Amino acid sequence: MNPSPRRLAALRAVLFTACLVPAARLAWLGWRGELGANPIEAVTRSTGWWTLALLAATLTVTPLRRLLGAPWLLRLRRMLGLFAFGYASLHFTTYLWLDQFFDLAEIARDVVKRPFITVGFAAFVLLLPLAATSTNAMVRRLGARRWQRLHRAVYLISVLGVLHFWWLVKKDVTEPRLFALVMGALLAARLWWRWRGPAPGRSVPGA
Repeated sequence: MNPSPRRLAALRAVLFTACLVPAARLAWLGWRGELGANPIEAVTRSTGWWTLALLAATLTVTPLRRLLGAPWLLRLRRMLGLFAFGYASLHFTTYLWLDQFFDLAEIARDVVKRPFITVGFAAFVLLLPLAATSTNAMVRRLGARRWQRLHRAVYLISVLGVLHFWWLVKKDVTEPRLFALVMGALLAARLWWRWRGPAPGRSVPGA
């Protein structure tokens, strides 16, 4: 059963606010000087974690829509994806600005020599065209089929993001392992449904 437009708008507003909470919390802790002994690392870790969490939430929408028979859930997917990109941008900007001070030569050396930086950088670059084509106008311009092919890159981005996290923490890989299990299950679900064929009543990709 589809919610009324008013209830859907209220749900979107709640979800929008919830997605802002981690950034607001970081800003509050930073203003109070309570980010710990290494505030740059705290911001980097938090924004990276929330990027992966929101990517996982974005990928969860389609399986939930199929399982619950609730096509209206797709109307929340774009917001989640854009928030994932937003936190990824904060994560990348923290590294670029506060960690490396826009030293492009040092950044280039990092990308080449440190595998976790390499895969993280690759994931962010792959996110850019997805964010740039997230509007209904771009769906129409590209065509639904081409748009869908492009946005399947989100699965590769998720794998690279998990690798980035895993190689960063090195020893305690509990959280990266959990993300890997979630992303693996979501990818397996997609492959399963793709093998079975398209779901009936498929909605517009950009909804």
